[in-house]
Amino acid sequence: MLLNQPPNHLIQETSPYLLQHAHNPVNWYPWGKTALNKAKEENKPILLSIGYSACHWCHVMERESFENDEIAALMNQHFVNIKVDREERPDLDQIYQSAVQLFIRRGGGWPLTMFLTPEQIPFYGGTYFPPNDRYGIPGFPKILEEVAAAYYERPADVAKSIVDIKNAILRISEGTMMERKQKVNPDILMTAVSGLTILFDSQNGGFGSAPKFPTSAALSLFLRDAKQTGNDDSLNKVTFTLGKMAWGGIYDQLGGGFHRYSTDAHWLTPHFEKMLYDNAQLAPLYFSTYQSTGQAFYLNIGIEILEYVLREMTDPSGGFYTTQDADSEGVEGKFFIWSPDEIETVLGLDAGVLFCRYYGVTKAGNFGGTTAAEGKTILHRQRSVEQFANELNVPLQQVKEILDVGRQKLLAVREKRIKPFRDEKILTNLNGLMITAFVQGYQITRNIQFLTAAENAARFILENLYQKGRLLRVYKDGVAKLSGYLDDYAYFIEALLDLYEATAKPQYLKDANALTAVMIDQFYDKDKGGFFFTARDHEVLITRQKTYTDQSVPSGNAVAVCALLRLFYLTEDQEIGDAAEKTLDLFSAVMEENSFAVSNLIIAADFYLQKPKEIVIAGKTGSSEMETLLKNLYQLYLPNKIVRIIDSETQQLEIWAKGKQSILGKPTVYLCQNWVCSAPMTDWDEIKKELLH
Repeated sequence: MLLNQPPNHLIQETSPYLLQHAHNPVNWYPWGKTALNKAKEENKPILLSIGYSACHWCHVMERESFENDEIAALMNQHFVNIKVDREERPDLDQIYQSAVQLFIRRGGGWPLTMFLTPEQIPFYGGTYFPPNDRYGIPGFPKILEEVAAAYYERPADVAKSIVDIKNAILRISEGTMMERKQKVNPDILMTAVSGLTILFDSQNGGFGSAPKFPTSAALSLFLRDAKQTGNDDSLNKVTFTLGKMAWGGIYDQLGGGFHRYSTDAHWLTPHFEKMLYDNAQLAPLYFSTYQSTGQAFYLNIGIEILEYVLREMTDPSGGFYTTQDADSEGVEGKFFIWSPDEIETVLGLDAGVLFCRYYGVTKAGNFGGTTAAEGKTILHRQRSVEQFANELNVPLQQVKEILDVGRQKLLAVREKRIKPFRDEKILTNLNGLMITAFVQGYQITRNIQFLTAAENAARFILENLYQKGRLLRVYKDGVAKLSGYLDDYAYFIEALLDLYEATAKPQYLKDANALTAVMIDQFYDKDKGGFFFTARDHEVLITRQKTYTDQSVPSGNAVAVCALLRLFYLTEDQEIGDAAEKTLDLFSAVMEENSFAVSNLIIAADFYLQKPKEIVIAGKTGSSEMETLLKNLYQLYLPNKIVRIIDSETQQLEIWAKGKQSILGKPTVYLCQNWVCSAPMTDWDEIKKELLH
């Protein structure tokens, strides 16, 4: 960032990513009427650049090209230059990511570099471009000159191209599943697991080869299969993968939390940025795996993720921040890597040698590429602490104590280093995901700190991003703005329902109902089913998409269906149930064709097909007996369930609560499924037997 450069039009924005470019010599504009009108009035093509603050290659392209006066002059001469934060405007990102794949015939990514007509239709694009010919990619100046020449000198060619591209984008937006609407296949989970098994990496865990991304939803399908069929192989795929990830460099061995992805196939070398959305999905997966196995290892990783979020990613007002950068002092990963000398200086020679041996720290190092990183190591593990203690012939407790103290000391030293940049904008959708993670952590551990964090974040959203009956997308520096998208509504409704189950506070259910009414009114396609990503009254773009595939976050349609089904069982509102069913039918064909891409839709379909167990608990909330019952309940892996608590002291009057009372002052459980309820039960062994039946 060149602070001595006069600011451009981004200087008034609140997005940290846009502000990072506010002093580029490029005459950047934010997306909006000013820039779009300028392009039309001057008949200039638009250069659209989309990225986000923690994106390493976005920073590289800025340093190499956007801070280069000569390249900036070319951009300013030929184009209206628009910068977009993809986390603020995922609608634009989705449209133009679809377009770039048509140009480059492979997956897109960030930075996204698109060239548009003044009518916003793309006619060329790519991702990262170097400042000169490199990696088999033409240099950015050459691209700028050739694109400008095509637009100004060969308008007929551009006109033909944009017709083809626009039609292709419309086909992608509408999807082929519209023509193949059918009922959901009752065997969809089995079909999905069979397909995912073919893709599974039996050597390293996870799916595919490098780069390796966390795949929470796909692994969750294996957990569901193991639950329903008793298939140990499905469960082993999950435990093997999560163990490899938690032992690898992709996991922060000192501070908890996962980095974005591994650049290799075996989870060692991460791309060091940390995203709220990854950790919000991984914590529940580790908790669910603990419930499935009873092994504390998975529980502890989930807890460490939440502790990391509390320590590093929580605003004092309650909301959760978005990302932490990969770079520190201009070097990727510098904040996280260590040399043996550094560790031995902090821990002493004996403890330092033991610590280095366990975490794979050597003088040769395993991470390089810059002088600053030579001879440095990414902490990782290759065996359990029990195996390590046996290997050393040292008592297990002594080894554990050395490692625990070592981690604490090194973390304290690391805290004094220059930290990676943190994007402190607060997004409604990601806060919804993280609230769900904290609620699940609370339910299992009964750690009130986790519930408090979840309630504080929900209160923050309701007080700051819920205005005039509508959700807004983003909050930063006291400013809430941008209309909410489908995932903002769906994720936050799910979070409110989780809080309702955890606390029995009626207001959470009331707010969830109100937001669901808006979601159906503004996003639902009453004719064909499914939800559009943008609201009916949203800014008109070149297409209005129904997104159904999972990206780095779950499909909004999938989460919306889960929320609708839960509300249907809680309220018996048939309109809500019909919308969920019609949406699943719409996407049923694609679920069978590409289970990896729509794993969250298959999770929603499984909930629909299995019909959830409704667990009604009557008793005094907060009592020791109730707490014991709830802790026992949440040690079990029951993915298709709804929990409703009747507080015997508040005498709730809901219709569903009639006749369900506490017996002899004890917490009493009624199990209902398919509109039939069991006799009341107070003995945990009997309750557990029925739950697992």
